[in-house]
Amino acid sequence: MTGTASAPRRWGLPNDYGPLRDVLLGTPAFYRWIDAGPITMRTLNNQERTGIEFNLQTAMSQHAEMVSIFESNGVSCHYLDADEVLHRNFFARDSSAMTPWGAIICHMQLKSRRADYVTAIRFYRENDIPIWRYATAGHFEGGDFNILEPGFVLIGYSGERSEREGSEQVAQWMREQGWEAVVAPISREFIHMDGLVVPLAPKLLVACVDALEDWLVALLRGRGFEFVEVGYAEAKNLGVNLVALGNDRVLSMRGAEDLNARMRAMGFEVFDPDMSMFTLGGGGVHCLCQALCRDEA
Repeated sequence: MTGTASAPRRWGLPNDYGPLRDVLLGTPAFYRWIDAGPITMRTLNNQERTGIEFNLQTAMSQHAEMVSIFESNGVSCHYLDADEVLHRNFFARDSSAMTPWGAIICHMQLKSRRADYVTAIRFYRENDIPIWRYATAGHFEGGDFNILEPGFVLIGYSGERSEREGSEQVAQWMREQGWEAVVAPISREFIHMDGLVVPLAPKLLVACVDALEDWLVALLRGRGFEFVEVGYAEAKNLGVNLVALGNDRVLSMRGAEDLNARMRAMGFEVFDPDMSMFTLGGGGVHCLCQALCRDEA
């Protein structure tokens, strides 16, 4: 057969639960805990009681274990340039968002991350990956962009990170492509929508249902979605923030014990590395990666 019409798409996401082929990460070489929102401040404010201290060597080891899990599951890992000034850019979910048509370069609000777009743009250009749009109407971050299934995206905003104006701009771009896009507010303590809802498989979502707006839960149920529910105690510690690897495989984290047990009982193979240096510092495994290419599911 000649021609390229039926050739598989190299980059872009038709969904966020099919077999993951390529992922964008970073390197936490300059990582440290700082005031970066509700999660890190809770960690810092409770240190006298918990005695928990940041350790860069431990963080690097935990990150390396996550990378090993990706690679052992056939995922090609790509990296943003480490930068001493942009010392949180390894949370690669937020500076861009991948769509079926290429990447959206995001407009981040947190002062320590405002220039992360520099390393994101450099990565996409140097790897010949299309940049589709640039968020400009308001702050918008990739953790609030959630492809629940082909043709349907859920977009969040808390105001402190993504703003309604930025989220509505991105939603309109998706609608112009014939997709349904729902924009919903979230509580600031969950940072981004991927702290509340993450796709696990077709029509199956991991979610902290009690923290979602009632109208949104009803809308999702009306579309035929089922939930693997996560309680508040696990959700506030980023238990929802997992990555579907496809083919009934899941990258979760050790702290989500109840969720992990229930997913295993459902037949999923669950990888649960200790990522505590990151969850205490503001992000889980979903925050640490931006999917670049997935197969159809």
